[in-house]
Amino acid sequence: MDWKVILATFGAVFFAELADKTQLVGIGMAAKTGKPISVWLGSVSAYIIVTIISVFLGSILARFIKPELMRYLGASLFIIIGVLMLLKTI
Repeated sequence: MDWKVILATFGAVFFAELADKTQLVGIGMAAKTGKPISVWLGSVSAYIIVTIISVFLGSILARFIKPELMRYLGASLFIIIGVLMLLKTI
């Protein structure tokens, strides 16, 4: 087990997820239902599944695409989505 990779991934994901829309959904659901443990279990379960899909997809893509190209494609996709959101087309 590579602790450097684990800690780097933890830090990147932790700070990327701070105050994002999934946290707002969790806050809203916990406030609406009054059942924070159930909301937590649902949130954690969903995030586990999304992470599993992301990791496996990344592993498969890494066999065919260079990591540098994936980084540029990901950055480009974020820029395109941001522009579309600014133009209110999505």
